[in-house]
Parts: sequence; structure tokens; C-alpha cells
Amino acid sequence: MGWMLIIIPILVVWVASLCKIFLAPSSHSNPTFLNNGPAFQKRNVLLVVAHPDDESMFFSPTISYLTSRGHNLYLLCLSVGNADGLGSIRKDELYRACAVHKVQLQQVKVLDHPDLQDGFGLVWNHDLLAKIIAEEVHSHGIDVLITFDSYGISGHCNHRDVHYGVRKFLLDSSPRNIEAWELVSINILRKYSGPLDIWLSNLESMRHPRGTVHWLLSEHPRKSFLAMAQHSSQWVWFRKLFVAFSSYTYVNTLRKIK
Repeated sequence: MGWMLIIIPILVVWVASLCKIFLAPSSHSNPTFLNNGPAFQKRNVLLVVAHPDDESMFFSPTISYLTSRGHNLYLLCLSVGNADGLGSIRKDELYRACAVHKVQLQQVKVLDHPDLQDGFGLVWNHDLLAKIIAEEVHSHGIDVLITFDSYGISGHCNHRDVHYGVRKFLLDSSPRNIEAWELVSINILRKYSGPLDIWLSNLESMRHPRGTVHWLLSEHPRKSFLAMAQHSSQWVWFRKLFVAFSSYTYVNTLRKIK
């Protein structure tokens, strides 16, 4: 019976967390992210990821927050994810997933650069990444960048290189009017705690100086499943479990880089 004393409270908190996500109004998410003034100002946001499906596996709450508030969201995917020879398929899947996320397809760019190929152990040149990011920023008048942090959620080397490419761009170009934010990597227990992590993410944001860390509660967790399902070549059993139990389906914590 001892194990019941552990399982039942966890289930109660799990259900309470889901109720907060599905039933609470959007104001329970941090409403001050990109909204510091009294009047709404539409921002041009560039989300920079490494592979098709990164946007749905990790950034769904952020995308939902931005699109629901009318910000102008651009997505730059730096590879087609051709590690298994499925690059052209995965590129099409990304466009379908972005349609689910309500990201305008003309604002989605997927690269297939010979020096930016998907794979563990394949190092991406940070100078090249910074140059590509600079071109996108100047082309679309971007004033907000969002990407991975230095660990890259899963530790994938391509995710980490994207982070350092953004940092290289910020260091070299030093654009004064650009904000940059990174998606915070969390420990494995929190990572697979599902909706339970919304409480810890909230507490974590309160520990930092105001305006430097924001937690974004997913307003449409089902959309993560629907969007990820568009990546049919990747929608295998363990990724289905990942989306169900990953805290990144339910909440994102963004930390300010610049």
C-alpha cells in the first residue's frame, strides 16, 4: 500500500496541472513577454531551429503564444534533417506542421546547405550560421530572436551549434534593437514530468530578475500532437511518448540572451 501513497498524490497533481492548462485563461501564461508597454506592439520574431520537428517537439508553447497574440513569426530551419536520407520528405512535413501551428508558409525557410547537414558529430561552422542568421534578420526586419540554449534541450550538437551561431551573430553584428531569447534546458526528471513542470517553471521564473526569464504556458497542448503527427517519418512510438510526457509540450521557459 505504500506505493499508493506516492502514486495517488502524483496523479492528483498531474490532473490539476492538466486542468490549469486546459481550463485556465491565457493570462495565466506570462503576459509580459514581448509586451512591456501599455500598447500592443507587433514584433517580428525569428525562431531558429536545427531540424524539421524541432519546432513541434520543443517550441510549441512559444509558437502558440506568439501566433495567438498577433506577432509576426518567421521560422528558420537550418537543415532538412537528411541524416536518414529523408530530407525532401522532412522538409514537406515541416511545412505541414507549420500550417497546424498557423505559421504562414511564406515565412518558413528550410536550408539544405552542404556544410549544415544533420548528424551527431557533424560540427556546424558558427561564422556561417551567423552570416545566414544576419541575412534573415536584415531581410525581414527581425527584432526578436528565439533559439536553443547552449545545451540544446537534448544535447544534440546541431542544436548547440545553432545557439552559438546566434551568439556569434549577436557578438559580431551587435544590433541594438534586437532581443534574443533561449529555450532553457532542464534536468531529465523535469523534462519528463509532463504538465507537472508548469509549477516549477513558474517558480523558476520568479527566482530571476524581472524581465529576464519568462514561462509560457501552452494554450493548445493538443496542437503539439497534431503538429508533430505531420512529421510522419519521425512519428514513431518513442516520439509519441516523448510528446505526451515531455514538459516542453506544456510549457517553455525562455531566458534572455541579450
